[in-house]
Amino acid sequence: MEHVDPNALKRTDFRNGRPCEFCQQLDSNFGQRKPMDQIVSANRKQTASAHLTEDGYVRHRWLELSKLVAANPRSAA
Repeated sequence: MEHVDPNALKRTDFRNGRPCEFCQQLDSNFGQRKPMDQIVSANRKQTASAHLTEDGYVRHRWLELSKLVAANPRSAA
């Protein structure tokens, strides 16, 4: 399981960040998020742990899990 490393957050300069493309594509409420919750570190992949805030991390994970559940529907048995 990924986690947010508090020490990495202290070193991250949000001015070099960019909007999370994964969240932007899948979250219909992406524009209503706080600006800091939309941003991922510029030098990392588009993962939940790349988000600069805990709320951004949680929302990203929520989207990942929702996508996973939608791709693997439960059987009727």
